[in-house]
Amino acid sequence: MVFHAPVSLDELNRQGRGTLIERLGIVFTGAGEDWLRATMPVDPRTRQPYGLLHGGASVVLAETLGSSAGNLCLDAAVHMAVGLEINANHLRAVRAGTVTGTARALHLGRTTQVWEIRIEDEAGRAVCVSRLTLAVVAAPPAA
Repeated sequence: MVFHAPVSLDELNRQGRGTLIERLGIVFTGAGEDWLRATMPVDPRTRQPYGLLHGGASVVLAETLGSSAGNLCLDAAVHMAVGLEINANHLRAVRAGTVTGTARALHLGRTTQVWEIRIEDEAGRAVCVSRLTLAVVAAPPAA
């Protein structure tokens, strides 16, 4: 298992309340030994003016998954993971329904992490493939 502790989907979804995560309808739906999954609706919140899933919304889903997964690999009292770089290849247009993203670690180092996030449509076809690089830094002091 790559995660520091058992994953609580309820806690991840609670942490997203009142943030962009909630505004876009992103919901964490699953976790395994080396992956984290979430869904996002394709609706007026996430479409661009031409009626297609906005590429930026896909990137938000990818960064949400990769950053959340990255932080789950760390002892939050000691370290946190923050984004350094993200890229995304948009492969298929989606007009409606729900997309599902799955993050898997490519590299879990002492100072950096690299995550691959695959976003699929309801038929399981690739919509977007993203790679996120995170920096592992010292956690802020407890309040």
